[in-house]
Order: sequence, then C-alpha cells, then structure tokens
Amino acid sequence: MAKENSSHSLAEAKRKRLTWILCVSGLCILSYVLGSWQTNTVPTSSSEAYSRMGCDETSTTTRAQTTQTQTNPSSDDTSSSLSSSEPVELDFESHHKLELKITNQTVKYFEPCDMSLSEYTPCEDRERGRRFDRNMMKYRERHCPSKDELLYCLIPPPPNYKIPFKWPQSRDYAWYDNIPHKELSIEKAIQNWIQVEGERFRFPGGGTMFPRGADAYIDDIARLIPLTDGAIRTAIDTGCGVASFGAYLLKRDIVAMSFAPRDTHEAQVQFALERGVPAIIGIMGSRRLPYPARAFDLAHCSRCLIPWFQNDGLYLTEVDRVLRPGGYWILSGPPINWKKYWKGWERSQEDLKQEQDSIEDAARSLCWKKVTEKGDLSIWQKPINHVECNKLKRVHKTPPLCSKSDLPDFAWYKDLESCVTPLPEANSSDEFAGGALEDWPNRAFAVPPRIIGGTIPDINAEKFREDNEVWKERISYYKQIMPELSRGRFRNIMDMNAYLGGFAAAMMKYPSWVMNVVPVDAEKQTLGVIFERGFIGTYQDWCEGFSTYPRTYDLIHAGGLFSIYENRCDVTLILLEMDRILRPEGTVVFRDTVEMLTKIQSITNGMRWKSRILDHERGPFNPEKILLAVKSYWTGPSS
Repeated sequence: MAKENSSHSLAEAKRKRLTWILCVSGLCILSYVLGSWQTNTVPTSSSEAYSRMGCDETSTTTRAQTTQTQTNPSSDDTSSSLSSSEPVELDFESHHKLELKITNQTVKYFEPCDMSLSEYTPCEDRERGRRFDRNMMKYRERHCPSKDELLYCLIPPPPNYKIPFKWPQSRDYAWYDNIPHKELSIEKAIQNWIQVEGERFRFPGGGTMFPRGADAYIDDIARLIPLTDGAIRTAIDTGCGVASFGAYLLKRDIVAMSFAPRDTHEAQVQFALERGVPAIIGIMGSRRLPYPARAFDLAHCSRCLIPWFQNDGLYLTEVDRVLRPGGYWILSGPPINWKKYWKGWERSQEDLKQEQDSIEDAARSLCWKKVTEKGDLSIWQKPINHVECNKLKRVHKTPPLCSKSDLPDFAWYKDLESCVTPLPEANSSDEFAGGALEDWPNRAFAVPPRIIGGTIPDINAEKFREDNEVWKERISYYKQIMPELSRGRFRNIMDMNAYLGGFAAAMMKYPSWVMNVVPVDAEKQTLGVIFERGFIGTYQDWCEGFSTYPRTYDLIHAGGLFSIYENRCDVTLILLEMDRILRPEGTVVFRDTVEMLTKIQSITNGMRWKSRILDHERGPFNPEKILLAVKSYWTGPSS
C-alpha cells in the first residue's frame, strides 16, 4: 500500500512539473509574439503609415499643402497626417541573429542642384547632343554623361510645385507651375493641343491631324479596324506630341507607349506624364527602339515627321520588328490625302506622290497588306506569318531577311539594320507565328506564347502561375502598409525589375498603369513576355539615367534590383536617379536583403526621404525585407 502511495505521489509531482514547464514555455512564446507584434504591426491607416515612418512635418510642407488644399481640394492631402515621431527600427537580431555593423553612421546629405537643372534629363541633354552627328537624328538619341559629368545633387522641383490632379481629372488638366512652358499653347494654338487657363493647363484632346479631337479621330479608326473586341491591346505612338491619342485610347482598354524626342517643342513627354498618360522620351534615329520583337498590336503616326521613305524604308523595317503578327500600322498626315492638302503643306504634288509611292513600295517589301485608305487615314496590316513572304523574298530580295543569328528581341544600343526580322516558323498560312494571343483582358493571365514555346530558360506555365499568386499576396500586403494604393493616389507607377509583369497584372483593378522595366543586366530577358500579357515596358541599364523628365512617377517598385547592380555601378547614383523621376511625396518600395536595405536607407536618409524597414509579407523569418520610403515635399527657390 505504501508503495502505491509513493508511486502516486511521484506521478503527481511529475505532472505538476510538466504543467509548470508548459506554462512557462507558453508565457515565453506569448511574450515573444506580443513583442514582435508591437514592434512590427502593419499600419492600418494612411496617417499611421506615415507616422510609423516618421515623416517630419515642416513649415514648407504645411504651406505647400495648404495651397494645394485651396487650389485642388480633390487631391490627397497626405502631408496633413505626417507626424514628428522618430522611426522605430525593427530588431532584426532577435528574429535572425544578424549582426548589423551600423554604429554611429554619418549621414551624407545631398544638396539641391541649381534651379537651371529643374527639368534635367541626363541622357537626353541638348547641350551634350550637339556634339553628335545630325545624320539620322543621332544628336537627339540617348547620350549619357561621362563620369566627370555625373551629378551628386537633388533635382529641384520648380517653386510652387503642386501635387498633380488625380486621374481621370489629370487627363484634361495640369498645374502650370509644375511645367511652366507656354510654347505649345502658342505654336499649336489652332490645333488645340494645350491651352492655358489661369494657373492650369487644359488639354482639349486636339492634334495636328485630328481637329475634331482625339476621341472622334479614334472613332474614325474604329470604323476601319476593330478596336473594342480586345484583339488590340498594346500600341506604340511615334512622335506623340502631348499623347492625346494614347490618353483617349485608354477608355477603350488600349494602352499606348507614346514617345517623342526632347526637342524645340518643350516638354511634350513631360506634359503627357503629368496627365497620367504613359510616355517616354525617344526617337526613331539610328538605333532600334528599346522594345522586343512582336511587342505591339498597333503602331501609329499622326504627322510624326518621321521620313518613312528614306534609307530604303529602314524605319518601317523597325516598325515591322516591333509589330506583332497581324498587327496594324496607321499613318495620317503627309503624304496621305496629298491631293487635298498639298498647298497647305507647301510641297509639290509630284514630291508628295513620290513619297507615298515610296512608302507603298516599302510596305509591300515587308509583305504588309494595304487594308484601306479613307480620308486622312491609311492603314496597313502585317502578315500573321512569313509562309507566303518567304516565297516572295526569293523574288524581291530587298530588304533581305535578317540572319537567324540576329537576336530580334535585343534592342539596347543596337543599330538599325536594313533587313526584315524573320517571324517564328509556322506550319500553315493561317497559323499565327510565335503563337496566337488571347483577347484582352484574358491575355493578362493566359500563359504567354513565349513561355509555352520554351523560349525563356527555366520558366514554364507552372512558374508563371506561381508568380501571379505571389503577386496577389504581395499586393494584398502592400494595401495594408500603403492604404493610398487602393485609393487612386498612385497613377504613374514604375517596376524597375519587372520579371514576368506580375506586379502590373496584380494592379489591374486600380486606376494606374505600370512602366515595366527589364534591366539589360537581368538574368532572364522577359520583356517579350510582358508585352504578350498586354502590358508595356522598356529595357534599361540602371547604371544610366532613365528616358523621362523629373517628377514623372508616383510610385516606384524596386524588387531585388540593387543586388543586381551593387557590383556594377554606384548604388548612390541609382538612388539619385530614382529621386529625380519620383514626384514629391511619391513612394518607393524596395525588396532586398537586410544588409542591402540598410545600406539603401543610410543613403536615402540624406536625400530628404523618410523610410522604415518592414518584415516580408510571409512573416519575420523570411530573409527578404521591405523598405518603404516616402520622398519629402520641397521645392527650389523662387528666382
């Protein structure tokens, strides 16, 4: 009996000891979870997001936002919610046992550049361009600064700069103080490009060849080719002016890559981007356009002044490269309808007829079919494959087909060649070369033909779908840390390392567009896939400046970018370039390792940015972290 009592007492003691151990362990775990939650709770409101990042409220910002509220009550008054609290850093050591060697780090503050550089575009500087040949417009192409010309200062916004109007109001209005140029309102007054109304610009939607407005002009095109059934999604507008053509295509679910050079017509592309319309500085010169082959469903030229007939139709050959099988080329303006306009164009009938004949010959040599010519519009269509064209080329050998060793997607500083880019092989005359595309919007999530065909190494349909799921999760998390994302605060967005375009696809439901940038140094060149999904983008070497004006993007996403470039060029210069193209109060999302993000943060602290490092959307144990940064509002001095 005594033995049984002894055994019972021993068992009871063991139970009590086990219960005590479990209780202590539970309390420890609860303390850790509560501590982690308190340190790293995701902000749930706009004011909390900015407060948590410690954006200081300054007298300059307050004055500027007071003015903004009075003049534009529809815009977001984000600065009114800024707090003077200091940012609280995450304790990464408790999560990951990392030893961050950042002790007494001195912040290097960057001074503003001179106000004369307020509209500085580093690789399209007109003074530098004068050093280059005028033949084939080489002097207006990209020519980036040498090492001794690089700027280590902040490009200043003009005095009285205001946050742009929100979309869709921005399509029709912009603040004069943001782009103080009246030249176009005078030079193009009768063509209704742009008008000055007090402290605002108004964009009536006019153009040289569409006096009734871009909307009516597009309706004219829609009577000739299908624009609303989803077959046409991506367009390229050469010599775009202020991009009214692209602006009014958007309501038809067509997104255009509009481009124009930086020339005597001041700030065309800057006006376009201020309106919230996709655009980029560019020109058809001696090099390929920075887009892959078979990228666009439609190409457009409305009196774009490109000499299509010169150099044996070399520029049309480049349009053929970037046009997808079955795509359309639309031309209005000289020499189309020359019998009606030749006197006004101050050219002879013979000269204009010869020009049109040359264009017709060049189009036939590319195997294009003339769809129609009606009024001021002439439309051609590219064949869906080269089955018949290959037979024709045996007879008409000029221009020849390019060599199969030529990389048709390679387009970064690549000289134009007088040869036709061959389409992928087709088995029959009714097969789309390279694979048929789904109609929009199904195209956005359908597996792109380049992936189906296995042309992107190590990327298959399963990985494509996985990437889409990853981005759904990320955007859901971004909405928590950036509530403005779902409120229409960000119109012009850039993804600096776009990969498969998953970010752009996940953003489709918001009133925004994404410039998908594929770095030329990326492991996989995926820009062709992005275009096949119905999105736009460009190639870029981030050791150089981007072809845009200052203050043209609201949100920039940089995922894994700096791990690519940290050993290629000065990371500081990339961050200064991001500051140049980011609007005041714009936001940047960095994704990278803790070490890289800490290095980035130490530089952006000297650029008047406020930032905070946050955990990955899947929790604190993921080694990738997020740096959320906001550019402060400030302006240059009044002259």
